[in-house]
Amino acid sequence: MESPDRTRGAGRYAPSPSGDLHLGNLRTALLAWLFARGSGRRFLVRIEDLDRARDGGTGERQLRDLERLGIDWDGEPVLQSERGADHAAAIERLDAAGLVYECTCSRRDILAAPSAPHAPPGAYPGTCRNRSEAERRAAREAIAPRRPALRLRTEVAELSYEDLLLGRVRGDIDDFVLRRGDGTVAYNLAVVVDDAAMGVDQIVRGDDLASSTPRQILLQRLLGLPSPPALQYAHVPLVLGPSGARLAKRDGAVTLAQLRDRGIGDAEVLGLLAASLGLAAPGERVTAEALLARFEPSRLPREPWVWRDPEPR
Repeated sequence: MESPDRTRGAGRYAPSPSGDLHLGNLRTALLAWLFARGSGRRFLVRIEDLDRARDGGTGERQLRDLERLGIDWDGEPVLQSERGADHAAAIERLDAAGLVYECTCSRRDILAAPSAPHAPPGAYPGTCRNRSEAERRAAREAIAPRRPALRLRTEVAELSYEDLLLGRVRGDIDDFVLRRGDGTVAYNLAVVVDDAAMGVDQIVRGDDLASSTPRQILLQRLLGLPSPPALQYAHVPLVLGPSGARLAKRDGAVTLAQLRDRGIGDAEVLGLLAASLGLAAPGERVTAEALLARFEPSRLPREPWVWRDPEPR
């Protein structure tokens, strides 16, 4: 990819093409755009398509939905699936430093294993960490044809960072996966490598990812990549459905296409999102550009927004 213009910095939005964007995705995208444009940064888009094959146009529909709300971006969207060489190089660098080991544990094995004292639930217990070469060979043969995963050998149990909205955030760190047994690079590794390559220095995303961010900061440090305070994080509140769970397709009309079918146009959806952020009065029609003049991060709500399926008009 072309060398990014790092003099301006960049924010980004990085959806996974698992379906059309819903209101929660769109609200986060709008916030990421406002944070970036409001601070004079470039705004970039990356389609995080590592976990699934090309999906018949979902990524393109997602891009069109962003455009419908007035969200623009700089350059061409990046496909994460085309970034494999850099992901592999990062793992090789960590491996050369003695920080990578094979793991043959299944999810069931991890849950059944005794945990270390004070370890958080689900933390990797280190089963495969100190195996000899003979033990690793025997373990590989035992799971064939499945391949071992690769884990990071960490010496840091926790790490904290300053979030633009949440303040000081602390997160536990275990020996987390870098590459899964099916050969797919794990999210934590891919996102760190790709953000650095794209010149991203501001990451705005849902607050459900706040506690896992310390793993990514550790990787940034180990790989010599920008990390806080040179890199900003802002984890924003989610959109919830009426049950109090994170918004999902089961909650009715939640995408732009579904809302149009209910008689709610794209401009009205933008107004609803803006009102939920305190950037517009209820029922006010606004544009994304107009919201930039009103945007003040310190005044953003810290609580989630609850969406209720509207009646058809």
